[in-house]
Parts: sequence; C-alpha cells; structure tokens
Amino acid sequence: MTGSWPASPAQQGMWLTERAGVAGRAFHMPLAVWLDGPLDVTALGEACEEVARRHPVLGGVLAEDGGELRVVPHAVPPMREGGDLQEELAGPVDPVEGPAARFTLIREDAKRHVLLFQAHHAVFDGESKDILLRDLAAWYGGAAPAPLAATYPEVAIEQQVRLADALPDARRYWQDRWQDQRELRLPGLTGVSVAAAPGSALDFVVEDLGGLAERLEVTRFEAVLAAFVALLHAYGNARPAVGVDLSTRTERSRDHVGTFVNELPVIGAPEGDTFGEFARNLRGDLRRLYRHREVPLARAVDGIGPRAALTPVSLSYRRRPETSPLFPGLGTSVEWMMFNGWVRNTLHLQVVDDQAGTAARLQYNPALLDRTGAERIREHLVMLLTAVAADPEAPLDRLPLPGPVPAASAVTAAAVTVKDGPVDADLVREIQAIFAKELELDEVEPDEDLFDLGGHSLTITQIMARTQERLGVELSFEVFIDDATAMGIAAEVARLREQAC
Repeated sequence: MTGSWPASPAQQGMWLTERAGVAGRAFHMPLAVWLDGPLDVTALGEACEEVARRHPVLGGVLAEDGGELRVVPHAVPPMREGGDLQEELAGPVDPVEGPAARFTLIREDAKRHVLLFQAHHAVFDGESKDILLRDLAAWYGGAAPAPLAATYPEVAIEQQVRLADALPDARRYWQDRWQDQRELRLPGLTGVSVAAAPGSALDFVVEDLGGLAERLEVTRFEAVLAAFVALLHAYGNARPAVGVDLSTRTERSRDHVGTFVNELPVIGAPEGDTFGEFARNLRGDLRRLYRHREVPLARAVDGIGPRAALTPVSLSYRRRPETSPLFPGLGTSVEWMMFNGWVRNTLHLQVVDDQAGTAARLQYNPALLDRTGAERIREHLVMLLTAVAADPEAPLDRLPLPGPVPAASAVTAAAVTVKDGPVDADLVREIQAIFAKELELDEVEPDEDLFDLGGHSLTITQIMARTQERLGVELSFEVFIDDATAMGIAAEVARLREQAC
C-alpha cells in the first residue's frame, strides 16, 4: 500500500477490540472549543484543512495487507456545519471504514460558535488535544507552525524498532507480575466488566494536589494513584490492579497528533506505615514499570484476548500546558474532559491538571455500579485526598478510609462457540502448522487458544493471509473471536469450502 505505514501496537489492539465488537463508542474522543466573537468561518475551515494535512494520521484507516495491519492515509472531510451539539456527538468515527476524525462547526448565535472535533483513539490521544488546538489557532491567525522534526511514518517505524528491542525485557518483567484479576469490591457493585458500555459520570475537584505532591516528593500523578490504590485496598481488594495510561512520546513525536499511549496495570497493596512512605514506594515501583512503558501487555504475556480495558478499574492523568490556544479576536473556552457517554470498564478515574486547578471525573458503568455507590466512592476519595493533603505523613491506619465491602460477582470467561460435525484431521494439522509458524512455536495442539499462546491482532491477520495463500479460503476476523483454536479455524475452513461447492 503506497504511502502507508505499519500500525502501532496500540492501533492493532484497538482494531482487534473493534472487530471483536466489545468497543462500542468507548474509543471516540470528542473535543469542543467555544469561540466567542466575530468568527471568520472560511479561515477556520482552511485552518482545519491545514491541520489535517500536517497530521496525516487523522485521515488514516486501518487495513490488512498481506498479514500486516497498516495505516493508510485518507483525506479528513472538510469542516462541516452542524446543528445540535448532542446530536453531533453521536456521529460516527471509524478507523476501518473512515473517516477516523472530523470537524463540525455549530452556530449558537451570531457571535458564539462551537467547534466540535471528534476522532477515534486509534489516531488521537489526550496530549493530541493540545497539539491540535495549538496548530489550529496558529493557522487561523495566519502563522503556520514550525515544520515537524520527523514525518509520522518515520516516527511510527522508529516506534516499532524500539518495541522489538524492548520486548524481551518486558516479557521477563511481567512473567511473575501479571494476574488477570476477575474479582472486585466496590460500594454498590453488582458485576465486573472490561467491555465497553454506556456510562455515567460524576465530576469533582481535587484541592491542593500540587502542594501534596511537593511535600511527598512525588509527582501529582503518583499522589493521585497512591490515594486511589489505598481506597481500593480499603474496600477489600487485597492487591488492587489499576490500569494506567502512560505516554510513549519521545522528542521526535512530541509535536505529532496520534496515539502515543500504552495502558499498563499497576498491581499491589499499600506498603509502609504512613501514606507518604507508601506513595514513595509506589514511585519506585512505577519507575521500574516505566522502563517497559512502550510494550503492550498483550505482547509481553499470553492469554489476553480482545477487551476494551486491561483491568476493571483504571486511571488516566494528564498535566496540561500552562497556556491555552489563542484564536485572534476571539474569546476561547475548551472542554478538555468532554464525556462521550461510554466507559471501557467498570470504573475509570480521569484527572486533568492545569493552571486553573485539578478537575476529576469518575466514569462508571451504571449497569454494574449504581449511582449511590459511585457517589460514595467519590466522597471517600475526596475525604482521603483532603486528609493526606493536611498530613502527608499520616499513618495509614489513621486515615479516613472506609471498611471492606462484600465481594461482587466474578467476571466469567466468554463462552466459546462449539462447531458441530467432524473435521478432517489433515485439515486440522494444516491449521496447526500455520498457527505454529506464525506464533513461532514448535507445535500447537488442536484445542489451544491463540490468545493463550501469545497471539494478538497482528498474529490473526498473518494467519488469515497464510490460510488464504495455502488453502484458498478467506477467513473473517470474527471467527477468531468465536473460537481461536486450530480446531475451530479448521472447522470454519471446512464450512467455507462446502459453502463454495
């Protein structure tokens, strides 16, 4: 595919999750900027086009090519004018069919407009919000940003090289650390999930986070994470697992819009006599984790199938730059934490920190966690953060922590589709050989699951390509979600052959 480049591990994981049908709208990332004053609509539309040309990943779609998943650049649609903001928020962004990103201008009155940008997470991340609006404001004002130090394809290929180099160490690091926890205790909890679903949200403000972090000699992110882990432990979770979003940006990619983030789990119980001691111990654990921040967990360990989130509970933290984008002649306000109405798991804590303060939001799945329970979690977290801000070295057993709550139902593995009828033994052995080759194993048993053997989205595309090449059968991606074993794939090949006769 001329002009395309290899998909990153994060993009491969999102593609797999989308194809598995467990993503919903959880990976849709909206950003709204209110513009007050005499807006030059033509200049804004041209600025949107310039930004899309500067950042070609925004028009990228994910496509298979000979067993490899690649990003193929396409044009981002021109800025269109829309009506109701909530209706526009429900509009699609699709990294497979396209478009993966789009601009919509909504007129509220003659001197007040809303520019709504929406993108799929496969082409956009939290830090991309600042980059996009900075570049957009520059072009609107007639001053083009400085040229990028590297093209996006160059950055993507460099990332692949670093990943390959880092993979062996990451596998050793995670070998005895990762446990796919299936149980969770929270107030008001009736179930646990790592699949996307319609969600609800509760907002609040964190006071004096900077002062707390400074007194603890940790970062603001580490201070929030320490409090969140301590609260989860107090609820009765022996070793809480919290999925955290870590930036993978480098000097070469810092000014690029795109997906430069990796979700990894932080697992462990509070250690130390005081909160400050625990926070500093956690800081040390995170420093060891950071050495492997670019390697997706699904590449480092076996058995992680398609899911919208690694863990039932997660946290994202973003420290924003000190200045907001300035559109000449216009008043500007930005909704940096715009909620898309979906959650990727059971409970997610989102924190955005800037000069205006620390905004926080609890996103939760209301089908599994009732609003009263979510409000209690918010209250407990605010009380805990207030207490440690007043006395960072307070003993853990003297903090205002709640008592344990009853355990919720455990997550159960998805049922595997069983295909009826005998399958030719030679065909099964042929599929076993394909599995073994692409997984780089000596042999694979007929009933061994692809994901348990270390397979991932790229492995699936390679097996699909190899099966078509050797057996003349074009498999659908969905069959691997139903039954990712050599026996199951062989049964599907037999069915397709019979159907073609």
